[in-house]
Amino acid sequence: MNRSNRKLYRASEYEPCCAYCLHGKPAPDGSGVLCALRGVMRSQSRCKKYEYDPLKREPQRTPALPAFDPEQFTL
Repeated sequence: MNRSNRKLYRASEYEPCCAYCLHGKPAPDGSGVLCALRGVMRSQSRCKKYEYDPLKREPQRTPALPAFDPEQFTL
């Protein structure tokens, strides 16, 4: 992803870290990230080659709907 597409994915809202980088993938033990460019990295670290990958971020859960009383819908 080039720098012009960052606004499209709202990449500026997120703090850069290796866990969401295009070049990294989670390590099998779950403690770090395997970077194709830099090797083994901590998931919260970053380097100058960081590129945001929106597919690595887990979406937020939708909030539960409040329970409505049927009396609220009568006229």
